[in-house]
Amino acid sequence: MAGQVQIRPFFSVPASKISKRREYSERRLLGYSMDQMYDVVSSVEDYTAFVPYCTDCTVVSRRPGHLKARMAIGFGPVRETYVSSVTLARPHLVKAVCTEGRLFNHLLTVWKFAPGLAGRGQTCTLDFNVAFEFRSAIHSRLANMFFDEIVRHMVKSFLKEAERRYGPESIRSQKPKIIAAS
Repeated sequence: MAGQVQIRPFFSVPASKISKRREYSERRLLGYSMDQMYDVVSSVEDYTAFVPYCTDCTVVSRRPGHLKARMAIGFGPVRETYVSSVTLARPHLVKAVCTEGRLFNHLLTVWKFAPGLAGRGQTCTLDFNVAFEFRSAIHSRLANMFFDEIVRHMVKSFLKEAERRYGPESIRSQKPKIIAAS
């Protein structure tokens, strides 16, 4: 039709076709001890220095085995704040659950550390899992576009922080075994 402007949405996939829930799990052998990796991951107050898209992180309460942190993430025009309840079990587990915020319906991040190579204390096995569901369709669409890159970059940032703190890995870097990616 003459004179009419056709408008196409930036995201052309209908909202009903996009899953708002995403999950990623990997396992890998690391050249750092369980205690070293636990210390990196449990240092929530340091996240702004090395975690991608983390623009602020404040521990608002702490007791043995648990902390609560107010976190802010941002990428591009998206800036959101939420509260995580973090369970700590040295040196085996760091588990964070989003308990307050407008960004997520569900956010769970689990870092499990187990012994690595027999007789090699400077190694450990990492089982990493992140599962989330955004409240907003636009955030879900953005996550679907960049999900794999964001998750892999996040895990690498913790390994880079371990290297900054403790030096190079004691073994050659291992590729992750992807257990779930959906």
